[in-house]
Amino acid sequence: MTTQATAPTAATHPAPSTPDGPRLTQLDALESEAIHVMREVAGEFERPVLLFSGGKDSIVMLHLARKAFWPSPVPFTVMHVDTGHNFPEVLAYRDETVARHGLRLVVASVQDAIDDGRVAERPDGSRNPLQTIPLLDAITAHRFDAVFGGGRRDEEKARAKERMFSLRDEFGQWDPRRQRPELWDLYNGRHKPGEHVRVFPLSNWTELDVWRYIERERIELPSIYYAHEREVFLRDGMWLAPGDWGGPRDAEHVERRTVRYRTVGDMSCTGAVESTASTVADVIAEVAVSRLTERGATRADDRASEAAMEDRKREGYF
Repeated sequence: MTTQATAPTAATHPAPSTPDGPRLTQLDALESEAIHVMREVAGEFERPVLLFSGGKDSIVMLHLARKAFWPSPVPFTVMHVDTGHNFPEVLAYRDETVARHGLRLVVASVQDAIDDGRVAERPDGSRNPLQTIPLLDAITAHRFDAVFGGGRRDEEKARAKERMFSLRDEFGQWDPRRQRPELWDLYNGRHKPGEHVRVFPLSNWTELDVWRYIERERIELPSIYYAHEREVFLRDGMWLAPGDWGGPRDAEHVERRTVRYRTVGDMSCTGAVESTASTVADVIAEVAVSRLTERGATRADDRASEAAMEDRKREGYF
C-alpha cells in the first residue's frame, strides 16, 4: 500500500535536451519550484511544520520534502489535524509512512478540543469546520512559524487568491489585503512575533499535475483513491460513507457501489464518486475529462455558501 523505503528518484527522469541546452518539462518545473520553496522556508524560518493528512497532496508534499533535503532526513515536524472521523485506510497510511521515514508526528485532535470544551460538537455531526481551533492551538503550543499546506489554486476560488507565502496574524487569521507581492521566485517570510506564514508549494499545480507526478514518481497512495466496492449512501447528491459520525439518517439507505475518492478528509463531508478507475493511468484519464473540480464534486462543506472556504480561511483554516 505504501512507498518503498528508497531514495527519491530525481535523477531517474532527466530533462530532455535541446540545441540551446536542457529544457524542463512541466512536471520538472513544478517540482523544481516546490523544492525551491521548501528550501527557502528551511533557510528563513526556525520552526516549520508540514501538514500531513495521508491525502494525495500532502503525500506529494512529503515526497518533495524528501527530495529537497536528501540524503538528510526531512527537517520538519509533520502535523495532522485529526477530526476523529477519518477514513481508517488513511490513518493506517499516515502512521505507516511516519514510522517508515522516522518522522515526528504531532496530532491536533478535534476530539480533545471537544472534550475540554474548546469547541462544541455540531448538530449535523460534521467536524470539518471544527478543525480550525485545534490547528491554531497546536501552532501556538509548538511555536511553529511556517506551516506547509498542500492547497492548490485550481481547487476553488478562495485558494486561487493565495500567495505562495500567506501571512497569518497573531490570531491565525488570513487577510487578503495583507498579502505581499511575489516577484519571480522571491518570497517574503517576514513576520512579527505571534504571526506565522502558511506556505503552499503546490499552488501552481493542478489535480492532473498531481496525478501525473504520482505516476512519474511511482508514489503509492491509500487504496481509497482507486475504484473499489464500498457501502455508501446518498445525501444531497453525494455518496457518503456510513460511520460513527452519524450517517446515515433514517430516510437514507446504505448500498454497495463501486466508487473512489478524489480527496480525503472528514467522513461527514467527503463524498465518493462512482468510478471504475483502478490504476493511476485510469485516474489520469478520468481527471483529464472531468468538468468539476475535486472539491466541487466531493466536499459538502464547500457547498455551504459561495464564500464558505474564504470565510473559514479568514478564521484561520488552511
